[in-house]
Amino acid sequence: MPSYDDIAGQSVERLAALSDGVFAVAMTLLLLELHAPAREAIRTEHDLLRGMATLAPQLLVYLLSFLTLGIFWVGQQTQLNHIERSNRNFTWIHLAFLFAVTLMPFSTRLLSEFVEYRAALIAYWANILLLGVILYLSWGCATSNKLLRDDIPPDVPPAICRRILIGQALYAFGALLCFFNVYYSVAFIVLVQLFFAVGPRVRQQSS
Repeated sequence: MPSYDDIAGQSVERLAALSDGVFAVAMTLLLLELHAPAREAIRTEHDLLRGMATLAPQLLVYLLSFLTLGIFWVGQQTQLNHIERSNRNFTWIHLAFLFAVTLMPFSTRLLSEFVEYRAALIAYWANILLLGVILYLSWGCATSNKLLRDDIPPDVPPAICRRILIGQALYAFGALLCFFNVYYSVAFIVLVQLFFAVGPRVRQQSS
């Protein structure tokens, strides 16, 4: 007779649906952190332009975080698309991944408010690291527990692992740049995000 642990958390479809909802909320909360210049401080067109210019760091961090969530959404959807079924352990690891997703609006606000401080950048990078580590563990759990589809090509599992490890190595290098200059660090991480979001499509179109 199967135990509760044997039958719990077996629906991949429900996990995917929950993930979509959590990512959608997290992405929306990022936008809610952007605020227009205070109305009482605007008297002329020049005041408005100057106020909009002060929003540039916040807009950059918003773009950074939106790309971050987009990249990790694609990553976890790629995993789920190659998984036949789930189990209790995989479900809880995936829930831990979604917990890291819900932290992104907070780490984004911390970085946008204190972008000149290394501690804010390190905290933001720690959020990215947590996302990557848990995503890597979830794939390891899926492969070791034989949750993958039977028709999955043999080169897919190592490609997914390699993608996560390369990404985390680049993010770590970007975080280390903050000890030289925080703005260089943020700019490098943005470039990494753009590479993962746009780079593959450019290479496919040029081949």
